Amino acid sequence: MDQFHLMQVFVAIGDQGSFAGAARHLDISPAAVTRAITALELQLGVQLIERTTRNIRLTEAGQQYLENCRPILEQVRQVNDDAANLGTSPSGSLSVTAPTLFGKALVLPCILAYMKQYPQVDVSAFFQDRLVNLMDEGIDVAVRIGHLPDSGLKAIRIGSVRKVLCASPAYLQQHGTPRHPGELKQHAVIAASSAAPRVDWRFDSADVRLKPRFVATSNDVAAAAAESGIGIARFHLYQVIEQIAAGRLAIVLSDHEEDAWPIHIVHRERHHRSPKVKAFVDMLVEHLRNHPGVT
Repeated sequence: MDQFHLMQVFVAIGDQGSFAGAARHLDISPAAVTRAITALELQLGVQLIERTTRNIRLTEAGQQYLENCRPILEQVRQVNDDAANLGTSPSGSLSVTAPTLFGKALVLPCILAYMKQYPQVDVSAFFQDRLVNLMDEGIDVAVRIGHLPDSGLKAIRIGSVRKVLCASPAYLQQHGTPRHPGELKQHAVIAASSAAPRVDWRFDSADVRLKPRFVATSNDVAAAAAESGIGIARFHLYQVIEQIAAGRLAIVLSDHEEDAWPIHIVHRERHHRSPKVKAFVDMLVEHLRNHPGVT
């Protein structure tokens, strides 16, 4: 018998827990399942399954063979999917998530360009400042800022982003420019996304605990407060890159910044094989790597 067929039957038994379940799953007769396993055991010269009148149990050799078969069958399926998808235009629904401001500023332009290029794809964008579980919430692609936990997701690092301290030129002219993190205690501080009475800002050499004069629930509000000359605020560079380029905000203490935060595009690896996901991930990687807010 065909070796691939024998392996498929054996894995189906392992997944379904019975010969009858494997037969239903593969849409073949129970007798065909029995013949396949008998042929496989004869071919290998080892017993893979212990049979009783009520149930089955994999032997130690059977358990090891099952673990070895799974990645082989998955690779064959992926190769077949790749071949079937060649030349197929992206279509269907695509879901994307990213942190709020990063999504609006950097990901949204790419989504709009992607939708114009692939009119058969509908896109749902979820820009929010929480960690979205791709598997549980059915998300295809996510942008993550920070170090990634171990997971079964496929991750592509596209660069990093600095955390910068900013103030308006008018504020710095009136109150002076701090030269060391410790001098921040003599300045008005703006905190974002925190209701705590004090904030801890990390630098390359030490952490500094500060009492903010103004606390905002979002980074865009904090940026507006900094532009108005209220005090010094801290942002990811992409969040204020337009204000910096226009001269409305200036970076301070750049020599004392903590290490830049990595940026990754993550997706469920199996779904990267679909044309719609692959096309979007490829476009987003190129777009983000060329953005001035990403280093």
